[in-house]
Amino acid sequence: MTDRLDLLLWVALPYLSLAIFVVGHVWRHRRGQITWTSRSTQILERRLLQVGSLLFHFGILAVIGGHVLGILVPSGVTETVGIGHDTYHLISILAGGTAGIAATLGILVLVYRRVAIGRVRASTPRSDLVMYPVLLAALVTGMLATFGPNLLLGEYEYRETVAPWFRGVFAFSPDPELMNGAPFLFQAHAVTAWLLFAVWPFSRLVHAWSIPVSYLTRSWIPFRSRDPRTALAVQRARAARAAEARGARRVP
Repeated sequence: MTDRLDLLLWVALPYLSLAIFVVGHVWRHRRGQITWTSRSTQILERRLLQVGSLLFHFGILAVIGGHVLGILVPSGVTETVGIGHDTYHLISILAGGTAGIAATLGILVLVYRRVAIGRVRASTPRSDLVMYPVLLAALVTGMLATFGPNLLLGEYEYRETVAPWFRGVFAFSPDPELMNGAPFLFQAHAVTAWLLFAVWPFSRLVHAWSIPVSYLTRSWIPFRSRDPRTALAVQRARAARAAEARGARRVP
């Protein structure tokens, strides 16, 4: 029996979050293109940023790929191509768990960097105070949903409940009863994921859509030293090379 809470969490929340996600991106692109950036603070601190950013970005890309395979692709399709239930479950634990651990460690390093280093903390926008907790909650609940049921409750076949419900959202026929019987960890992960979708357009996460393709064709950026003596030496060296090249062309 579906109650009002189930309808709110498994029907209303997904569509509300998707609406905010789409409309928010349109609004942000039209009104705030100057802020359409990751707001890099590399100049303030580099070591922790390199470690945390690499772990998070590589881990989250693998996590997204795992969700596409596990949620959007029906189990019958993977079985048809020779990936049985046991094989898929093993891949999910090993590959998905490794990716999740990397992404979680990465975001923990980035959050620690924001909190512990005063210069970085002072430059943190208010949107990060909402985005980071929601993103961290989505990652932690995802990790617990990956390992928790297998260690505490036994194997749970989410591809027969959570996955059809999620696909039903995009087919405009979500069945809330499928999520009603899911373990709490999967429910918590789904709720935090939809909240992340709602927060996305108003945070630094929008830079995920700005693939720097133009970097491959743009002109080189010249850098000049602030020291006038260094700049003069570079200029004289360039003039000398140019003079040598002209002289070489004149030699018969």
